[in-house]
Amino acid sequence: MNFEAVKSIYTFEMARMRRTLLQSVISPVITTSLYFIVFGTAIGSRIQTVEGVSYGAFITPGLIMLTLLTQCIGNGSIGIYFPKFTGTIYEILSAPVAMTEILLGYVGAAASKGLIIGLIILATASFFVDIRIAHPFMMVVFLVLTAVTFSLFGFIIGVWARNFEQLNVVPMLIVPPLTFLGGSFYSINMLPPFWQTVSHFNPVLYLVSGFRWSFYEIADVNPGISLAMIGFFLLLCLSVLGWMFKTGYRLRS
Repeated sequence: MNFEAVKSIYTFEMARMRRTLLQSVISPVITTSLYFIVFGTAIGSRIQTVEGVSYGAFITPGLIMLTLLTQCIGNGSIGIYFPKFTGTIYEILSAPVAMTEILLGYVGAAASKGLIIGLIILATASFFVDIRIAHPFMMVVFLVLTAVTFSLFGFIIGVWARNFEQLNVVPMLIVPPLTFLGGSFYSINMLPPFWQTVSHFNPVLYLVSGFRWSFYEIADVNPGISLAMIGFFLLLCLSVLGWMFKTGYRLRS
C-alpha cells in the first residue's frame, strides 16, 4: 500500500474544502438553519410532537442525512470528474499508484468532508432544538457507513459522467426527492397503508430511519434492517467500482 500516494490525494482534496469554505461549509449550514426556521416554525406550530418527540427534534436526523448524502455524493463525484475533465487523470493513472489507493484518497476525502459538515449541522441544530442521542456509538456507525457508501456512489457517478449535466443529474434531481419522500420530515406511519408500502422501496427511508433511531429510539424500519441495507449498498458500490477498475471504464479511454 502506497500510503504517501493516498495521503497526497487526500490532502489535495481536503485543501479544496478550505479554498471553497463559503460553498462547502457556510452554505449548507445556512440552508439547514432555514429548514429549521421554516419547518420548525411553520409546521412545528401545527405538529407539536411526532411519536413523543418535538417536531423540530424529529426532523434533525433527516436534515443531517439530507446534507450528508448531498455533500458526499457531490464531493465524491467532483473529486474524480475534474481530473477527467482537465486530463490530469492520465498523470495519476500513469503514476505508480494502484486504483485502490486512488479510491482511498478521493473517497476518504469526500467522506471526511461529509462527516465534518454533518457534525457541524448537528451542532447547529442544538441551537434550535433540544437533542438527545440515545445510542452515540450507533449514531457514529450510521454516520460513517452512510458517508463512505455515498462517497463511493459519488465516485461512480464521477467516473460515469461525460459532462456536467450528467454529473448533476443524480445529486440534484434524484437524491433530494428521495430524501424528502424518505421520512425526513415525517413518519411514514402518518401515511395511508398504500403509501407506507411504497415508501419501503425508497432506500433513503432506511438511512433516515436507522439514524433517527440512534437519537430517539423511534424508527419506521427495524434498525437491523436499516444497517443491512446500508451494508448491501456499500457492497454494491464496491462491486461496481471493482468492475470499473478492471475494465478501465471511462478512465483509460
